[in-house]
Amino acid sequence: MFEKIHHIGIAVENLEDSMKFYENTFNFKIQFIEELKENKVKVASFKIGDVNIELLEPLTDDSPIKSFLNKRGEGIQHIAFLVKDIYKTLEELKEKGVSLIDEKPRYGSHNTKIAFIHPKSTFGVLIELVEE
Repeated sequence: MFEKIHHIGIAVENLEDSMKFYENTFNFKIQFIEELKENKVKVASFKIGDVNIELLEPLTDDSPIKSFLNKRGEGIQHIAFLVKDIYKTLEELKEKGVSLIDEKPRYGSHNTKIAFIHPKSTFGVLIELVEE
């Protein structure tokens, strides 16, 4: 069902400060910065091996990232898995009784299709599905 870990999302209060930390402390190079207005988030991404790390800053007070920060503070917000066919994967998960946040994919960073699985079905872990 899952091909590999696509990325890990980290919620941050201040994107500039977090980027500077990861660049200066660990020598990670930011590959891109993107605003996803539909998802109400600004993203900065760097890569470790084959896995992308996304730093996520809320764009609005009603952003899901802002809600996460208010409840839990900064830290890992989700893990994303690459899938070949997001529609088929969502259907299979639905048939298995998995609670979905998104029953249909939406657009994510770099024109990917994404959908989220509700953490109540995954022992508290927010899982994102990504189709490139």
